[in-house]
Amino acid sequence: MSLKVVSFQFNGFQENTYLVISPTKNCVIIDPGCYESHEENTLFEYIASNNLRPLALLNTHAHIDHILGNAAVKEKFNIPLYLHEKDLATLKSVKNYAALYGFQAYKESPDPDFFLEDNTDIIFQDIDFKVYFTPGHAPGHVVFYNEANSFVINGDVLFNGSFGRVDLPGGDINTLKNSIFELMFKLPENTTVYCGHGPETTIGQEKESNYIHQF
Repeated sequence: MSLKVVSFQFNGFQENTYLVISPTKNCVIIDPGCYESHEENTLFEYIASNNLRPLALLNTHAHIDHILGNAAVKEKFNIPLYLHEKDLATLKSVKNYAALYGFQAYKESPDPDFFLEDNTDIIFQDIDFKVYFTPGHAPGHVVFYNEANSFVINGDVLFNGSFGRVDLPGGDINTLKNSIFELMFKLPENTTVYCGHGPETTIGQEKESNYIHQF
């Protein structure tokens, strides 16, 4: 079944928020970075105008730019939130520093309803992913891979030509390199990589030219 991926760029970090949409108009919301009311409206109006049915809220990880909209999405749609347990502390810490980044009106994310686990399948009616644990940028980072449609929602592991920063709490370059070389680069080369920031890419392109090879 062909799935559609739609992206929105939100907040001052220019974070990519994703909707994965099935032909039956089911959808999942991944990493909602909407903070300003007009950003929330952009996301919600797209969902409403396309008659979409949100089934779940997924976080690749819990850095502030990827979870700013968690509270609003939960309030609007009352759908379950999924996060890896090793990023729970990351999620809970956001309220302590949000104002330092200029997000004085940050609405604290609710706790996850379910914890994600490595190498497991999650299925939301006609939308499914394989979850892979990919730490290094954040201690509980995961990616969402759909083999049938040859794409991965990869948060801040790989970028087009670059990779996620490792100087934040829980970050580690060797751990991230292991996630990239031992997992991401073993996905099929034609896999589209949807990144947490910037344009999409492919596994083949990043295996050939990503800056990670210089480390």
